[in-house]
Amino acid sequence: MLQIISDLEDSQYSGKTTLVRVDFNVSVNNGLIAEDYRIRMTLPTIEYLTKRDSKVVLASHLGRPQRPQSRYSLRPVAKRLSEIIGRSRVRFVDNCVGEIVRKEIESMDKGDVLLLENLRFHKEEETNDLLFSEQLASLADIYVNDAFSTSHRRHASTYGAAKLFNTRLAGFNLNKEVEYLSMIKENPIKPFTLVVGGVKIKDKIGALENLLPKADKVLIGGAAAYTFLKAKGVRTGNSPIDFEHLSWVTNALSTFGDKIMLPSDHIIASSPQDSYASMVKGDIPDNMSGFDIGNETVERYSAEVGAKGLGTVFWNGPMGLFEVGFFANGTMNIAKNMALAFWRGSKTLIGGGDTLEAMKKAGVSEGEVSHVSTGGGATLRFLAGDEMPGIIALNEK
Repeated sequence: MLQIISDLEDSQYSGKTTLVRVDFNVSVNNGLIAEDYRIRMTLPTIEYLTKRDSKVVLASHLGRPQRPQSRYSLRPVAKRLSEIIGRSRVRFVDNCVGEIVRKEIESMDKGDVLLLENLRFHKEEETNDLLFSEQLASLADIYVNDAFSTSHRRHASTYGAAKLFNTRLAGFNLNKEVEYLSMIKENPIKPFTLVVGGVKIKDKIGALENLLPKADKVLIGGAAAYTFLKAKGVRTGNSPIDFEHLSWVTNALSTFGDKIMLPSDHIIASSPQDSYASMVKGDIPDNMSGFDIGNETVERYSAEVGAKGLGTVFWNGPMGLFEVGFFANGTMNIAKNMALAFWRGSKTLIGGGDTLEAMKKAGVSEGEVSHVSTGGGATLRFLAGDEMPGIIALNEK
């Protein structure tokens, strides 16, 4: 059971500095934020702390920089966060440790917010270096993790530094993620429908091993579907096949074949750049690849997702190459049917950055699903029952 920020007496925050690990790993193009969902998700935690007169210091990574580079700076994120909060300017400092950071924190008033520069400008962040962890921990009195999406990593800001605080708490976003995903992993409201797309089967195997026994229906789409079809003896043309995990897929079909639904028709082309795409039922010709589920499959899957308004639906991974217009129909329909299921009473959960992007493209808002996980890899690792160092650090004595 996690201790969350609202479990602490309000007086404990007044005048104290709180280090909050957030995930502001967003897309930045020419200084502009393309999608700010991850930023907005942290607002309840940030505003809870500022209203209780804490100095709030935010720490995050952005991208995978090999060295400090301006295109990986979090400065544009500070600007966007200032615009969202509205009532005050979010301070920004050009480092995440050291004297410049300490002086900036000393100059803060109660209720101020400071965003540190990209943690990954220091290689010690990813190696969980003890000295770097100590430098981070020395900045604040209280530690809060509100970055579920990085909690599967044993990094300095999520594990090493966290363990050095006497007071370690979960933010509202992290707590919500754990509650919803624990429900899916342990006791999903029935009937439980699982919609699985995307490309990489290997990343999903752990989660599927946990969820397949609990699911009532499993709808497979995306590139993952072709490996399942290959295992059933269907000709898949030039579509991508994960031969390394073909035996696992074969076993899954043998054990759970009665609940696994596969595409019966496909949108095909010779390449994603083709100016023409066609629909085929059954086998895919040798010189063609599948890039989306076909209309018949869309109808079958839509009936399972949106028509009932019962139980739980969890969707991870698009149904096709939705970034290209020819191949977007399957994913757009699943997104719209997730909204239908929500409005009809289902618990609906979406996981993965591509899935969130697809939902937005389909015109489905975050308020039309029960929960959008910001986790991606962390979501799948949690559902697989893997170790989550960032959560362990909050509970370890």
